[in-house]
Amino acid sequence: MLKAMNKISVAGPVGALDTILVPAQGEATGVAVICHPNPLQGGTHTNKVVQTAAKALSQLGYACYCPNLRGVGDSEGEHDYGNGEVDDAIAVVEYAKSQHPGLPLALAGFSFGGFVAARARDRIEADKLLLMGVAVGKYPIPTPAVPADTLVIHGEEDEVIPLSAVMEWARPQNLPVLVFPGAGHFFHGRLVQLAQMIQRCW
Repeated sequence: MLKAMNKISVAGPVGALDTILVPAQGEATGVAVICHPNPLQGGTHTNKVVQTAAKALSQLGYACYCPNLRGVGDSEGEHDYGNGEVDDAIAVVEYAKSQHPGLPLALAGFSFGGFVAARARDRIEADKLLLMGVAVGKYPIPTPAVPADTLVIHGEEDEVIPLSAVMEWARPQNLPVLVFPGAGHFFHGRLVQLAQMIQRCW
């Protein structure tokens, strides 16, 4: 049975970051920081895709930190279109590592959060990277190349981030993309399958 989620506050570069901690089931064997979709479209750390990933990873032994990035919910600061949010994610990583020293680090994100996680991974070392419905081609700064073992999951019928855009980004990297046939951006009706696939491919 999943442990209760804990609300904590993490010091960020422009103020406190309202964060949900989903504890590892059993002894923690890793830490994960999972970033939410675009807050301008209502994205927060309670998003179902974010929480599905957190629960799946917690069952694999990861202590999962899901921050509201700057300007979202009770987090201080103002939305910065994926720029300052990278600094926020890295601040949460540093806090998580301080709470669980020496454990492997996973970065993850959904949509806008995937863009943030990929950019954070470009600046810091992480052992794993999970990108779900990653927002490729949506922002002036391009989504960076990612490690070859990155788990990229996308819906075939994604109405927000076309699969074709993700394939164009992945192709020069020879990066596999796991496609959910018929799924839209929010993986409606496919969240159980999403959790299973994360665990199977991890």
